[in-house]
Amino acid sequence: MLYAIISQDVENSLEKRMAVRPAHIERLTSLKNEGRLILAGPHPAIDNNEPGEAGFTGSLVVAEFDSLEQAQTWADADPYMASGAYEKVIVKPFKKVLP
Repeated sequence: MLYAIISQDVENSLEKRMAVRPAHIERLTSLKNEGRLILAGPHPAIDNNEPGEAGFTGSLVVAEFDSLEQAQTWADADPYMASGAYEKVIVKPFKKVLP
């Protein structure tokens, strides 16, 4: 089943994000290589794809897992959690309708 992993950053998270970004991207790449990643990306803090020092307010990942528990475990192990960049993470089942 698909799950939406919706993350909320702490304020001024950019430095914390950048410190562990390679490890974060590596985990997403593994999901992609397994054919389980639908989409992933951050929420810019301003209305711009390249927010610069404004940074990001969170992230969204939609991926396939065997259960909600597995999706939550995967989300809890994210390097952004360990670095303190994320304030909280919500994991919900997701039903893709379109496209």
